[in-house]
Parts: sequence; C-alpha cells; structure tokens
Amino acid sequence: MSHLALVLPYGLPPAELAADLLRELDAPALALLVARAKREPVHPIDDFQRALPHEIWLTQTLARAEAGASSPPIAAALMQSLGLQPQPGIWFVLQPVHIHIARDHLVLTDPRRLELQESESRALFSVAEPLFAETGKPLLYGDAGTWFVQADDWAELLTATPDAAGGRNIDLWMPKGKGERDWRKLQNEVQMHWFDHRLNGEREARGLKPVNSIWLWGAQRAGQAASRSEYGTAFNLHGWLRAFGQFVAAEKPAADARAALAAGPQNGLVVVDALLEPALANDWGLWLQLLQALETEWFAPLLAALKDGALDQLSLIASNDAALAYFSASRGSLKKFWIKPSLAPLSR
Repeated sequence: MSHLALVLPYGLPPAELAADLLRELDAPALALLVARAKREPVHPIDDFQRALPHEIWLTQTLARAEAGASSPPIAAALMQSLGLQPQPGIWFVLQPVHIHIARDHLVLTDPRRLELQESESRALFSVAEPLFAETGKPLLYGDAGTWFVQADDWAELLTATPDAAGGRNIDLWMPKGKGERDWRKLQNEVQMHWFDHRLNGEREARGLKPVNSIWLWGAQRAGQAASRSEYGTAFNLHGWLRAFGQFVAAEKPAADARAALAAGPQNGLVVVDALLEPALANDWGLWLQLLQALETEWFAPLLAALKDGALDQLSLIASNDAALAYFSASRGSLKKFWIKPSLAPLSR
C-alpha cells in the first residue's frame, strides 16, 4: 500500500473544550503523527453550512460534486446502493426522525438513537406513502432509516443533512426556498397521522423515542454519470456514506488499521466514525474513551506501518462541526526529531 487517507469526523475537539479534553488523552502515536506531519491551515466552515465539514470533503473528494448552499446531492446514488433504480427526475432522501421540544424551540434528535426496526419503519411508511402519492410524489422504501421521494418541483429547496442539523434549533435548518410551504404542509400531515399511531405508544412503553417527523435532504437528479474517485478502495462507508461506494473500485469493511493494511490497496480511504455519535450528543467523556481506543486500533499500527515502510504516506482528515484540518505524514516527516510529539495541532 502506498497511501491511506483516514477521515476522522469530530477528531477535532470543540475549541472551547480542546485544552481540557486533550490533556486527558494518552495517545503518543497520534501526538507524534500530527506534530510531525505536514499540515494545511484549518479550514473554517460557515455557521449555516448545511452539511458537516467531513460530509462536504467526502462529497467533493469521492463524488466529485459540490454541496453548494444545500446538502450533498446523494439521493440517487444512495438509492442505487440499496438496490433501487430511480426513475428520471429529482430525488430526495427522506428519513423518519424524532423531534423534541427544548425550552423555546424544536430540536432534531440523532436518527441513530431511534433504533428503528424494519417492521416499525414499514408500518410508518405505509401511512406516509399515500399522503405523498396524493400530491404526485412517489415515495420509495430503502431501509428502516432511509426512504426516498421524487419531487421535481422541489429542486431548488435548500436542505441540511441530519448530522448538520442535529441538536440545534431546526427552524434554521429546515428546507428553505421554492416548495418550502408544500413541504411543510406534507410534513405536518405525516406528523398528525403518526401522532397517535399505536406503534409510537408501544415504543414509548419500551423506553424508546416516538417517531414523530420526517427529514428531507440530499436532492439529486437521477441519471447523472458517476466518475471514479482518485481513491481505489474505500473502507467503512456506513449509513448514507455507502452511496460513495459507486465512485471507487472497491468498498470493504475494516475493523482496525491492520485489517485495512492487509487489504493492500495502493490508494485507500477509510472513514473512522466512532467519535461522531458521542460528539453530536455532547458526550465528551465517551468521546475521550473512544478516541483513546482509536490510538490502539488505528494510530499506533499506522505509525508502525509508516516507520517500517509498509505505508508510504498517511493523510489524516480531522474535523468538528466548524472546521476541517488536513495532516500528511510520511516516513521522512517522522524523522523530524526536533519536533516533540504533541496533540496541540488538533486544537488549532
């Protein structure tokens, strides 16, 4: 293998907590890598960017597409990854979600925390599908957490990914633009039909959150040709990121660095998303625990691979909700003995 790019969503701690969090971390391999790597300046992201920095970077790098002012155009590609063949037109990702009431606004809960089962999702889908059909918008089932709707007249809507909007006042992140009123009307109808659905009562009795709304994003015109990324193999494309599989020659799982290195691609990319869920939930204690585990599972083996020549170059793309940093390490850069290992570059 010559090059591996490791994408680490929320590998950058929030600026206001960075000093305290990094002080608690014992990660000598990561400290050596980021201290001696060549690094580009941190790229700040606009406060109202409708996708997270790592989502934007992956869209640009793998799909060679611009998210622009809206969420990444990924719906049709995601449909194909789930075995669906979209008809010509504009398709959106539609996700069943839970929205809760904060003190003075509504907040989108991380959809991963719904633990929505296949049977539950299909029951809710059967209620929503005729409501969409009445407006001339076909609704298709992908999997328990992922549905799709064709809505050519909503092509200009600006939408946000669930992770970008999660935990925030959704008024700022709801679809905006031409078709906004029609969307909200349809969303409200679905919410009313689901409000007293027996399934939600059963979920609440089991201590689970009710499924009380839907989230729209990812508009893409079906039929757009996919061009190959510079990366030959992509590892660990979970959730909607699996849509990027069609832009690489091979897609594989990799439990840790040794598994990725054993696969032997010449130019590979791996997404290590273990930090994403605790960061979105502001659970920084768990974030620390999981980052500590990554030292053993990923950073130490990758450092060893650089030192012994099994890996020529390692790129680390780390982000949080407001910025993205790019580090490039090689066997040569590790020889800068005068630079002491430090995690400080992750806080800048």
